Amino acid sequence: MSERRVLDEWVGEFLANLASKRSAQTVRAYGADLRQLCDELDGQPNFAAERLRRHLRRHGSAPTTRARKLASLRAFVRYLRQTGRLDHAPTEVLEAPIQRRTLPQVLTLQQASALLDQPPPSRTPLRDAALLELLYGAGLRVGEAVSLDLHDVDLEACQLRVVGKGNKERVAFFGQACREALRRYLRQERTPPNEGQPLFTNPQGRRLTARTVQNVVKRWARRAGLPPDVSPHTLRHSFATHLLDGGADLKTVQQLLGHENLSTTQIYTHVSIDRLRQAVEESHPRSQA
Repeated sequence: MSERRVLDEWVGEFLANLASKRSAQTVRAYGADLRQLCDELDGQPNFAAERLRRHLRRHGSAPTTRARKLASLRAFVRYLRQTGRLDHAPTEVLEAPIQRRTLPQVLTLQQASALLDQPPPSRTPLRDAALLELLYGAGLRVGEAVSLDLHDVDLEACQLRVVGKGNKERVAFFGQACREALRRYLRQERTPPNEGQPLFTNPQGRRLTARTVQNVVKRWARRAGLPPDVSPHTLRHSFATHLLDGGADLKTVQQLLGHENLSTTQIYTHVSIDRLRQAVEESHPRSQA
């Protein structure tokens, strides 16, 4: 077996192992990074630190790209060590690039109300209202929302069974406004599905796609006079930030969002701090020069 095939086989085994733990999107991204690495190393398992540095510099001009490629490489090296193919960690001496973490876009409470309380600008008003209430009221990712089946929803308990990234399940909760919106949609407007029991269907009875949800959010946001880049993820960001603004603790928000690491959730504390600072600057009589 050639060394090129050996390295490709290792990558293939790693990706198969990764697929049971991470999302399909993550597996694709890591796969692209590692196949690029195979080409860079001419198929030889030569993991000298300097060669790896050159590879990251050559193919990671942006800090975010280089950081992702380094994460892919570290995960691959960790797998090789676990399986006995490497006896050292060449990635330990590689430094992650400094990244400026951009704060997520968040709606104010007034903007969220303007979005949800407006006359519905669509031919499926009850479905779209229930969808928006759920995205904002439970902090769902768009993929999680369209994957929901009828049996995942407990209207009496105001809770959902959600399958998130890496096929990890969690329980999400929603409030009274969302419950009433879901009830109206289910009683009056839901088109019976052609297959399975999706919660949200289109007029032809097919499960909604993520693209449809994005278009719904864009249409409603435009009608409410909100910024043009409002997206389903904006509603998720707003859900988390408004919870923290209301006094929820960070660990609770982490669990509700389905974040694996608390550090991912901590970005919302920065959003809340910035909002507090802005409130002082705009409202306190001694803030103006």
